[in-house]
Amino acid sequence: MNLRTVDLNLLVALDTMLNERHITRAASRLGLSQPAVSNALGRLRHIFKDELLVRSGSGMQLTPRAEELKQSIQPLLRQIERVFDADTSFEAARSSRTFAIRLSDLLEFLLLPALLDNLRQEAPGVGLDVLHLPPAKTVDALEKDEIDLAVSMGLEPSSAIRSAVLFRDRMVCLMRNSHPLAHGELTREAFLAQRHLKVSMSPADLRFADDVLAREGLERNVGLNVPHWLIVPQVLVRSDLVAVVPHRFAAAVAGRSLVLLDLPFASGSFEWTLYWHRRHEGSRAIAWLRDAMQRACLAL
Repeated sequence: MNLRTVDLNLLVALDTMLNERHITRAASRLGLSQPAVSNALGRLRHIFKDELLVRSGSGMQLTPRAEELKQSIQPLLRQIERVFDADTSFEAARSSRTFAIRLSDLLEFLLLPALLDNLRQEAPGVGLDVLHLPPAKTVDALEKDEIDLAVSMGLEPSSAIRSAVLFRDRMVCLMRNSHPLAHGELTREAFLAQRHLKVSMSPADLRFADDVLAREGLERNVGLNVPHWLIVPQVLVRSDLVAVVPHRFAAAVAGRSLVLLDLPFASGSFEWTLYWHRRHEGSRAIAWLRDAMQRACLAL
């Protein structure tokens, strides 16, 4: 294929269409008319000799070829963006760059308010694209340059991934203030007798609660398994379920409705860690973002 005949703006349109799976929504995001986006799709179908998106009852479905393209097009666009946005001349106050970072909803809750305060004061034009990825996919995304930074705990990356500890944490038990166990001593027997709310996407409560108990041949009675942290407070205030959660999160949501108690067994502390790829070791932009993230942690 002769690249001189290809309009690179088509790649931006393709990326948006593959993510939105809807022509009208894609047009709105791109700031274009619906006919213009439909015309771009026609040109892309001709270039790739594939339908790419086909109509279905709820919108449009991706073809197998489109699924392949979806995996590679965003890193490609990010590389093109960097060609035109010279890193050596990066100035946060003037930059309009969008950074991709991995955060769980718990870390979004804890870190984003302070981080956005920093950005508003220092880099009002900078944007963030936040992704919530499981640990294995987080490492893969760093390797493939799909994200600039990740905050997580206990990742097992290759030697190509650099890291720095952001802050330490520990697990505690969280329950509603009117729970029968809320104002007495939490014994191991009482803890194990309760029905538990578990966050399945996080390795934290698995490693620092379930694994500890499993070594003694014990296990929790899990009544509800959810993939996200921010639903936990709402569920606990309306039930007698208890949850094992990071202390930083518990302290932020506890109050008149919720109370936190120490776990009735020994559980070590752990570290929330910042990860980036060594390809960005000399990047002024990524160094600035790392510093902004580290300063956001000071608010904790």
